[in-house]
Amino acid sequence: MPADFNWAIGGEAGDGIASTGKIFAQALSRAGRHVFTSKDFASRIRGGYTAYKVRTSTERVQSVVDRLDVLIALTPRTIDENVDELHEGSVVIYDGERTTMQDVEIPDGMIGLDVPLKRLAEEAGGAIMANIVALGAACEATEFPIENLDSALEKRFGDKGRVIVSNNEDAARKGQEYVREEYPDVETDYSLDTTDNDYVLLNGDEAIGMGAIAAGCRFYAGYPITPATDVMEYLTGRIEAFGGHVVQAEDELSAINLALGAARAGARSMTATSGPGIDLMTETFGLVATSETPLVICDVMRSGPSTGMPTKQEQGDLDMLLYGGHGEVPRFVVAPTTVDECFWKTVEAFNLAEKYQLPVYLVADLSLAVTEQTFEPETFDMDAVEVDRGNVVDAEEAAAHTTEKGQFKPHELTDDGISPRAFPGTTGGAHMTTGLEHDELGRRTEEEEMRVEQVDKRQQKVETARERESFDYREFGDTDAETLVVSWGSNEGALVEALELIDQPIHVISVPYVFPRPDLTAEFESASEVIVVECNATGQFADVLEHDTLQRVKRINKYDGVRFKADELAARIEETVAEPAPTAGDSREVEAE
Repeated sequence: MPADFNWAIGGEAGDGIASTGKIFAQALSRAGRHVFTSKDFASRIRGGYTAYKVRTSTERVQSVVDRLDVLIALTPRTIDENVDELHEGSVVIYDGERTTMQDVEIPDGMIGLDVPLKRLAEEAGGAIMANIVALGAACEATEFPIENLDSALEKRFGDKGRVIVSNNEDAARKGQEYVREEYPDVETDYSLDTTDNDYVLLNGDEAIGMGAIAAGCRFYAGYPITPATDVMEYLTGRIEAFGGHVVQAEDELSAINLALGAARAGARSMTATSGPGIDLMTETFGLVATSETPLVICDVMRSGPSTGMPTKQEQGDLDMLLYGGHGEVPRFVVAPTTVDECFWKTVEAFNLAEKYQLPVYLVADLSLAVTEQTFEPETFDMDAVEVDRGNVVDAEEAAAHTTEKGQFKPHELTDDGISPRAFPGTTGGAHMTTGLEHDELGRRTEEEEMRVEQVDKRQQKVETARERESFDYREFGDTDAETLVVSWGSNEGALVEALELIDQPIHVISVPYVFPRPDLTAEFESASEVIVVECNATGQFADVLEHDTLQRVKRINKYDGVRFKADELAARIEETVAEPAPTAGDSREVEAE
């Protein structure tokens, strides 16, 4: 694994933890360092433990680990929550003048830096900058050039005026100078080297929003819900520059119906929500499929059921995404496995929706959505984006898809299941569609033969896609290894880094297409054992793979609301390899935490 440095700030919700962490992550990125972040936050506006962790290296990092080198503790609980990740030589920065921190005890072997954060912030212009004072102290403790922090402060506060930026720069320097003067004999083992590399820093939600704009999305409707709201926030103020619109609806039902209306009008359209919103959208989801309307629906998963744990990690929506809805609803389910793939799979989702005139579930999870990560700018090459709007016909082409009376057939029966699509206003393309079963003209029908033909036609589109598209997977490690580990969603980075910690050959397959999904029968048969890794209790992806391959698998399930870490996952894999192979009836018995 790369030589890395791990930093965190923790406190109560409402203490500015997220903004402070983002500033430091941006400073590291602008200094040419790779960054990978993680967040632990309570589902409330104020109160409840909150933390922002940053792992950084001059090499690429793709996961979090159980180690902290520098911790900014705004509350005693911050130390208690992270004590198992601290080690000899770890630096803990705290404000001993705060009432709650006066009796704090720094564990043996660690370096405590008692810095009057609030007092120094007030000297710089306001107590609100106490966290920035702490960042300045962290810069001194790690020999990180504070000028890089200035750049991040300018980005964060530039629109508030130069005075605010200057005050924050002054606050950071007061923290730096205090540590330099009051702890001259303290030496740490940390020195954050900088490079000339230029990186882009963004999270999965932002990558989805950016991918939507690049793909030509021009209408977004949504209702705020954690952890999907950042998609809407990213698009707001940006999509308008491309002639698009964002509408905040009154609820999720309105959001998907607005998006459906825009898609029927010819706009590339999208909505995003989380599990509870998907529940509400399910009825309209069936209308989208039956009316053969292309629509992208983003589900950013979180812990459920019901309200569950809105700010915690889980991959528990898979069964709903695969099978949800009354009747038989053809669909695509695309699940990016990395932050940068969120961009490219969003583009692909829009193309799939329009090429096959079906709804597409674009699936992320909380860890993927809120994780900020660095990438080279060329990772998001806009010139490489291809837009395919499918079988859209103009006036001349529409004439070839009409009845003898000149009536356009929007649900024409075809060998590949894909009918011609005419945008509103197309001469000769006027048509209607109902959510009831319909004939080729879109008129309702209960005629048995037409019912069968229309159902078969809609299902055929998925089979056509299997023939024309590459629903593939990525693989890592030793492809000849006897142990095969399969995963989906955000677990890929932790798996890839876990390979470097495991003392035996492992073959890893990461699957971004959940439906249609690649046929892994041959890969399963060539392995002596298969382990499926996912963040849910029942092993939903393991279930469908067992169904596909008729082979029992071992399962590593995690459903405590926390993402997999590389070192944790390496240990779990080694333990699972040593366990007996599952037999018919006991495939669920691998211990889940």
